[in-house]
Amino acid sequence: MKHMLTLSLALLLATPAGAACYADYKAKQDSPLRLHYGVAKIPEKACSKDQAADVLRKRLSKNGWSLLNVISVFDDSGLEAKRENAGDFYLRY
Repeated sequence: MKHMLTLSLALLLATPAGAACYADYKAKQDSPLRLHYGVAKIPEKACSKDQAADVLRKRLSKNGWSLLNVISVFDDSGLEAKRENAGDFYLRY
């Protein structure tokens, strides 16, 4: 019985294979100053604020944006609530 309880708990706490990771962030461009809030899909292996920042810096810089900060990282369950606020920058980078 103890073994089954331990196994059940482990299954509940495990992250599902293939779980998606997303980050919401703020970025800017200079001359003229432009700011944006966005949401981006991040590789699962980079699903922390620091690692997501590394990924986003590279992506954003290709279009002249500078990352200001990563606000949070989250899974699919938090994605839809951020769509409206991100506007054109929803899953763009």
